Amino acid sequence: MLETSPAPAATTPAFAMPLEEAMRTQRAIRHLKPDPVDDALVLRLIELALKAPTGSNAQNWEFVMVKDRAVKERLGALNRGAFRIYGGLGRWLARNEPRMLRIIEAVQWQADHFADIPVVVVACLRGFRVPFPPVAATSYYGSIYPSVQNLLLAARAAGLGAALITLPLWSTFLARRALGLPWAVTPCAVGGRAAATDPRHAVPSARWCTWTATGTSRSGDAPSGRPSPRVPAAPGARRTPRRPPRSPDRARRAPRRPGSRADSTPRRGCGPAPCGGAAGGTRRAG
Repeated sequence: MLETSPAPAATTPAFAMPLEEAMRTQRAIRHLKPDPVDDALVLRLIELALKAPTGSNAQNWEFVMVKDRAVKERLGALNRGAFRIYGGLGRWLARNEPRMLRIIEAVQWQADHFADIPVVVVACLRGFRVPFPPVAATSYYGSIYPSVQNLLLAARAAGLGAALITLPLWSTFLARRALGLPWAVTPCAVGGRAAATDPRHAVPSARWCTWTATGTSRSGDAPSGRPSPRVPAAPGARRTPRRPPRSPDRARRAPRRPGSRADSTPRRGCGPAPCGGAAGGTRRAG
């Protein structure tokens, strides 16, 4: 069902794009071209993907390069089945957000033309995923997604675009059947080759960062007196103003009568003293 890829050519393609440029200009491309891609180039991309680290150095990756249209049709059917729910819910939630609606339409186009993708690369892991505890799943997928990112960056450096999707794998049982994989191999991610990319509209990193430094006046302040970058509120969201600090006059309270239950001297073991009383004192018997 899956044809065996030929051995890579003696001269492997060289990527002249610097790493920083590839990272800055990388984007998910869903409008794909049916132009064929050289097998040697795809194998070179997978070779670079295998340079990523894995948990405990297990090196338990498996990459399936799919070019058979019948197999792509089966994966496409799984993708469309999941997107009927995902897309319908997404359109309703983003009904007032034109930018997000454009992204959903691009995903719809990709789902409708899934079989026209020239090469579909399925990233897999050998071994079963333990469902519990949650950290087991985190560790499991942590061995494949660094390789997937290497693959995407290498494709960008080679002048190719790609998009990472997981909807065709909503059922690992059906995905294994579509790909003809053994039970000990778990498909984790799908990537397809696309056309050349354009520089993406990047968001400044400070927008998604929060500084945590010692010696600052309040939590979240950036060092050197820089303001703390914070994620902006959603459009239309109401901001709750912070309560102004209480003035010293209001903070003062009327003195307590000596010997009363509200005496400022706390009882033994009752915690910190209220209204500035001395902590750790003992109450004298009357």
